[in-house]
Amino acid sequence: MSNTDVLIIGAGHNGLTCAAYLAMGGLRVTVVERRGVVGGAAVTEEFHPGFRNSVAAYTVSLLNPKIIDDMRLHHHGLRIVERRAQNFLPAPDGSYLLTGEGRTHQSVAKLSERDAARIGDFNRELEAIADVLRQFVLRAPPNVVEGFGLNTLREGLNALGSAAILRGLSLEQQRTLLDLFTQSAGDMLDDWFESDLVKALFGFDAIVGNYASPYAAGSAYVMLHHAFGEVNGKKGVWGHAIGGMGAITQAMAASARGHGVEIRTGAGVREVIVEKDRAVGVILDNGETIRATYVASNVNPKLLYTRLIAADALPAPFLARMGRWRNGSGTFRMNVALSQLPSFTALPGNGDHLTSGIILAPSLGYMDRAWLDARQHGWSREPIVELLIPSTLDDSLAPPEAHVASLFCQHVAPQLPDGQSWDARRDEVADLMIATVDRYAPGFATTVIGRQVLTPLDLEREFGLLGGDIFHGALTLNQLFSARPMLGHSDYRGPLKGLYHCGSGAHPGGGVTGAPGHNAARAILQDHHSLFV
Repeated sequence: MSNTDVLIIGAGHNGLTCAAYLAMGGLRVTVVERRGVVGGAAVTEEFHPGFRNSVAAYTVSLLNPKIIDDMRLHHHGLRIVERRAQNFLPAPDGSYLLTGEGRTHQSVAKLSERDAARIGDFNRELEAIADVLRQFVLRAPPNVVEGFGLNTLREGLNALGSAAILRGLSLEQQRTLLDLFTQSAGDMLDDWFESDLVKALFGFDAIVGNYASPYAAGSAYVMLHHAFGEVNGKKGVWGHAIGGMGAITQAMAASARGHGVEIRTGAGVREVIVEKDRAVGVILDNGETIRATYVASNVNPKLLYTRLIAADALPAPFLARMGRWRNGSGTFRMNVALSQLPSFTALPGNGDHLTSGIILAPSLGYMDRAWLDARQHGWSREPIVELLIPSTLDDSLAPPEAHVASLFCQHVAPQLPDGQSWDARRDEVADLMIATVDRYAPGFATTVIGRQVLTPLDLEREFGLLGGDIFHGALTLNQLFSARPMLGHSDYRGPLKGLYHCGSGAHPGGGVTGAPGHNAARAILQDHHSLFV
């Protein structure tokens, strides 16, 4: 048996972030990780001889700049480069949209002069709201508490601070914010634009990792969530970590270890130990006990409360509600080794468009049909595919003249209908995804010399992403802000004393941000220095 001040379950990016801040605050911290490597879903691995790629998480924008600076990630080897073009959307009729600095207006104008005149206003409106909401990312949302006491006073002050931030929005912007939280992205985009490809550009951000139609209520917020990012000080830009996403978490692990954090891999947690309504440590899969003053969980909250904590240790209403925590991203993830770069019918040959996020979903209607098809059939027979070729920006990932590509594919059902197993359908659906790319870039299929396939079931088994949910819980209105993961627990504190949430199931949600880990560390340090805990 060993002892520590804080035991963190899961060495994903949020767990590592939380650990580093706690160690900087003077606490002894131990992180335990079930897999043999740190990083959670943000890892880089060789999947075919000579070919390496980001296995699950695959692109950078949402990683918070304050966390990058505080953890000195660049000092620990992290280097992020921008895409030379941001997004490329080819259409079956040979038209296309190519976005990025100095490109977007001209490309949109070829599709619609009306949309070209409006896209700047739309981007500025989203950016203005995102600028204000960014201030909520590194702070706990107002938490709902019962009774009256110090917690009530603290949350009252928090609510006043939140209201002060929102006053930075004009009344019209506040109306737009309400629309973004409640409307569908499809309805909003149909009001703004006429070109299918322009609407698809924004609509993809509304359904990426979100098992829903772009016409689902609340999908507009998911679109906004993806507007919070920046790369190298440039807002709204996406980039690539040299060495893949594992370079981020390796730098985080180096930073945490530099502050004295102990990180143990191959150390899965069997059970959280609860004594007198307090979490006091964990029992590992090998039977070892680690006792701690505080326990922080970087796993999906449903996994934590339904698999790692005895049911009789939790309040029955809490457990019942957590059993309804909704997961499921509709995600099918692939990495492929390529003998050469693809050539797209809409824009043949090499070029900056191959460094971008290549979105194969030419309209909102296409995305809506993909979701409906997956709901009925188990997967969409005309799927949505985002293709990234990071080796166009990072030649360390593949042999000379060869390349690697990430395929982020949707929609697929987290659980197949009629008792079918994803293990039995994996290759069939993988072939479909490659064939989908081949329709836009003829010959692509013949260049694939190796592949790694992760179904929703694989993502759950390998990374603990229940239902393949990359966000640790759907970004719906009843699972956001003060309701993430539940009203009364949005302050990163669980229903047991000494238990905290530091993963993406806490505010502000999913994506490789580090924000939940940062905010949870702040809550733990606050409690550690309080006389009343």
